[in-house]
Amino acid sequence: MVTQKTLKLTILVIGSGGREHAIVRGLDYFDEAARLYVAPGNGGTLLEPRTENVALTVTDHDAVVAFCQAHDIGLVVVGPEAPLVDGLADSLRAAGIPVFGPGAASARLEGSKAFAKAFMRRHDLPTAAYEEFTAEDAAAAYEFIEARAGRVVVKADGLAAGKGVVVAQSVEEARAAARASFEGAFGASGARVVIEERLEGPECSLLALVDGATMLALPLSQDHKRAHDGDAGPNTGGMGAYSPVPMITARQEAQMTEVMARAVAALVEDGIDYHGVLYGGFMLTEAGPQLLEFNVRFGDPETQVVLPRIRSNLVQLMYATATGTLAQQPALEIDERAAVGVVIASAGYPGSVQTGKPISGLGRAQVLPGVEVYHAATTVSTNEAGVEQVVTTGGRVACVTALADSFEDAREHAYEAARHITFEGSWSRSDIGLRALSQKGE
Repeated sequence: MVTQKTLKLTILVIGSGGREHAIVRGLDYFDEAARLYVAPGNGGTLLEPRTENVALTVTDHDAVVAFCQAHDIGLVVVGPEAPLVDGLADSLRAAGIPVFGPGAASARLEGSKAFAKAFMRRHDLPTAAYEEFTAEDAAAAYEFIEARAGRVVVKADGLAAGKGVVVAQSVEEARAAARASFEGAFGASGARVVIEERLEGPECSLLALVDGATMLALPLSQDHKRAHDGDAGPNTGGMGAYSPVPMITARQEAQMTEVMARAVAALVEDGIDYHGVLYGGFMLTEAGPQLLEFNVRFGDPETQVVLPRIRSNLVQLMYATATGTLAQQPALEIDERAAVGVVIASAGYPGSVQTGKPISGLGRAQVLPGVEVYHAATTVSTNEAGVEQVVTTGGRVACVTALADSFEDAREHAYEAARHITFEGSWSRSDIGLRALSQKGE
């Protein structure tokens, strides 16, 4: 086995978002990353000096395996959920390639909300009461909704790009959400619907590295899912995040960590060999922390505020997670500073957006002290004058993260940097991290 002293890896990162840019930059900081490839990457990863974007079709498992073998890849890090659900990690492991990311059996925790809720119920993990329905059960679904006066959450069972969940405010809204899913709004992903009782309280994310049996909890974070200030508007993939979470007490953090440890033990009990990051989405209720969901990959934009706070060697941590040697790693080193990440989005997001908008100010933002700019929906193109420029390719374009000794300074620096980054129609929420200023834990 490769030891820590001799560890030198060529690494392939799968994905194209802000999460993957943050992973690439975190890995690139350490000499153990001899070379980095990203498939397909984005404009930000393309500009990283030791990173090369590669055009791989990740659904073609044979092509990915062949690339890894041809380039002596010593570690693959799979960022998004879709390739994990598709079993890419299984194909790579079958070829003897270490992978940071769970196999298809484990990825069902995110790929099927019905599977995840049944897993929670079977192993007595704290979560909201629920039932699952198909179009044939529509009448029963509506009865479930009406019996709870519409205070429910309606979830398409499968992957729906973050758009398959409706936190209903009324019977009518809940019925409409269930009906839309039954009628094909999310294709096959919505053929089955999970409807659960709506919990009340603030949300919190706990990400943990899992190497099969050993679990290592990472710093807590809190996402801002709604599009507009004051948590108004539709759900998005995330408009910003911060870490740590001042409102969380030591007792609450211990409770969440204990629930995650029980979940890992339950995976072992079920014969599921999990290697990667396990994301627990919690709601802090009066009855204690309750699980809302599992994700089987790093969150986005949580990654952009969690990874900058990890001072331990990320290459060694990910390799140990992939190879089942986390227990041999030294204690996790955490930067005690606050991190605030602000997402810059395209006009129209989370609906349809126009792309190809030239972006200015990226360099001015990146050089500010304590600031990291992570690209998400960007690419590099050549304009009519023959000049290369970074342009937009989607809705959430970039995330600007600032580290500082206080949340006040972290917010100020993040927004100062974000103001430098402009393109036609660019916008951000103005209240990211604001709630942290008045939150106090015990």
